[in-house]
Amino acid sequence: MASVMYPIRVDDALKRDAARVAEYYGFDLASVTRAFWKQMVRTESIPLTLRSEEPNEESLEAIRETEEIFAAYEAGERKGFDSAEAMFAAIRNDDAEA
Repeated sequence: MASVMYPIRVDDALKRDAARVAEYYGFDLASVTRAFWKQMVRTESIPLTLRSEEPNEESLEAIRETEEIFAAYEAGERKGFDSAEAMFAAIRNDDAEA
């Protein structure tokens, strides 16, 4: 199999950032480029996505708050509600007392 060099012009920052992402997944840029082209040929499209979905800081905070609520509920430090109406009634009572 003959190997052909294919020069690609990219901004230095783009190349650096792309290399960082490739390294995160255990690849170098040349391997990712070959995989991308092979996937294009196999699927006759441009479908290659190697991005892992990671929650942003707001989502991480919501997850932490939810874990704290469940832990307090399981420890008996927080009560649950039988219905949404009961929950809203408790909220209204808390607001009225404040």
